[in-house]
Parts: sequence; structure tokens; C-alpha cells
Amino acid sequence: MNKWILATGMMVMISLSTMAQKRGGERPSPEDRAKRTTERMAETLSLTEEQKKQVLDINLEYAKKNEAEMAERKAEMEARRAEMEAKRAELKEQDAKIQAVLTEEQRAKWTEIKAERMEDRRRGRPNAQIEGDPRKGRTGGRGGN
Repeated sequence: MNKWILATGMMVMISLSTMAQKRGGERPSPEDRAKRTTERMAETLSLTEEQKKQVLDINLEYAKKNEAEMAERKAEMEARRAEMEAKRAELKEQDAKIQAVLTEEQRAKWTEIKAERMEDRRRGRPNAQIEGDPRKGRTGGRGGN
């Protein structure tokens, strides 16, 4: 009985997941969105055929514009993501080189300092001062002491 309930639950979860993917998957084309919007407006506002043609042209113009803007934003986000990954790899490489220079005791202390900094960032204090931090005394990173 328990196996049957578990199997049924799994099937329901898979079905819901599949439906969500289909619904959130492919976005309608600008032409389809413009047509759908125009049809709704035609029904609601009782547009004439001439008005429908004009409204369709307007809706299509802006649907295409919005599509281009979305594609641009997506490209920008992907570029930022790649930039962040490159920076993360660079920081990892830097840390590995630093670790190679330090003694075991220094490595342990350095690891502790980094963990404290990470915790401070998680708590919303990105510039929190850490005891023993060589940057101690800086004010906001804009050249002041």
C-alpha cells in the first residue's frame, strides 16, 4: 500500500513538473502576442476592421521592440555571469598562490579571516572590520584613512 501511494505521488509530481515546463517553456512570438492582444482589444472595445488593422500594427511594433529589449537584457545577464565566473576563478587562483606561500599556522589564520569576512557579508556588513585585518582603519574604500 505504501509503495502504491509513493508511486502515485511520484507520478503526480512528474506530471506537475512536466506541465510547468510546458507552460513556462517557449514564449509566443511577437506576432502571436500582438494578434492575441489585438483580438482581446477588438472584443472588449468593439473595434472595426480598420481599427483592428491599425491596432495590430501598433501592437506588433511594440511586441517586436520588447522582444529585442528582452534579448539584449538576456545577453547582458549572460555576459555578467561569465564575467563573474572568470573573476571567481581568478580569485581562486590568487588564493591558491597565497596559500602556497603561507606557513600552516598562517594558512589556518587566513582561512579563519576569510570565513569571518564571508559571514559578515552574509549578515549584510560587506566592509566589516576584522581583528587583525591588514586593511583595518580604511573608510569605505574611497581613499580615506
